[in-house]
Amino acid sequence: MVSATRPRILPGRLRELGPVNWVVWQVLSRAAGTDDAHLFSTLGRTKGLFRGWLHYSGKLMPGGRLSRHETELAILRVAHLRDCEYEMDHHIRLGKRAGVTSEILDRLRTGPSAAEWTDKHRALLAAVDQLVGSRDIDDAVWSTLAGHYDERRLIEIVLLVNQYEGLASTITALRIQRDGV
Repeated sequence: MVSATRPRILPGRLRELGPVNWVVWQVLSRAAGTDDAHLFSTLGRTKGLFRGWLHYSGKLMPGGRLSRHETELAILRVAHLRDCEYEMDHHIRLGKRAGVTSEILDRLRTGPSAAEWTDKHRALLAAVDQLVGSRDIDDAVWSTLAGHYDERRLIEIVLLVNQYEGLASTITALRIQRDGV
């Protein structure tokens, strides 16, 4: 869980972000529904690294081959497992746009064992749980997952989960505060 104490690195402004990252931060903050998306105003301090990270992240979400609904299910499950309130807040907003209802959010907190999941979504969430928990997917879960997704999407699922698990670690380690705090 992200500490309630102050951030280890304060969110940047024009001077720390530079003009390009400042504009990117402004646009992404508005798209996220906030005046200051602390994640972007903090990571934006890394200049070109931030833009490279955004490009890669954007290829996974929203630019991936998985449906936006499945992408948000995976990201929200990672955020829940990592107890990352910042990631959870942001993706609850995005998830609503992709059909993630409050009922689905409750099921996500239960995980793949919730009875209401389709077989496909149960397989996806089981893979997320294993990747976050052990950094691997066992053969049984992989076989079930592969029954629902082609090779490109299988690779994408692994990259997506690891991207958001790593992002949760970054948010936690830097003590990035929830937006509006």
